[in-house]
Amino acid sequence: MSRRTSPTSPQITIRRAVAKDAKRLTRLVRGSGAYAGQFASAVAGYRVGPDYIEAHRVFVAVGGGEHEGRVLGFYALVLAPPELDLLFVADDVQGLGIGRLLVAHMLSEARAAGLDHVKVVSHLPAEDFYHRVGAVRTGTAPANPPAVPWDRPEFEFRVL
Repeated sequence: MSRRTSPTSPQITIRRAVAKDAKRLTRLVRGSGAYAGQFASAVAGYRVGPDYIEAHRVFVAVGGGEHEGRVLGFYALVLAPPELDLLFVADDVQGLGIGRLLVAHMLSEARAAGLDHVKVVSHLPAEDFYHRVGAVRTGTAPANPPAVPWDRPEFEFRVL
């Protein structure tokens, strides 16, 4: 478990997700404003289940202070093949550095696992975020209808 804070962000603890987090993580995914409107089909019915949490390296950012105990964001690192499968931050705390902390933590976990890169198939509205946190654009993932009827940018983090 690691604790981080900055002048602009709440105190954050990053810990391994457990099965009882599944419903909260599912709510974060389904409630994401980035998936409203034309993008809603990508998360409609999406579920982060206890089995997923147990099978992958899923970590949650838990708030302190005014956000005490609240899951503010999470990520899922799949080891084989190496991919950042999910990364979500609650809409009302975006812009406070929580996503950046989660990416830094993910890269540390990837390094510890012996990975040299981590792929990301990005949601269109998250493309700028991945550029800002050091991911390199590597291509385009083709649409996968009916849930995802649009092409998506593909990135890679190089793990040093």
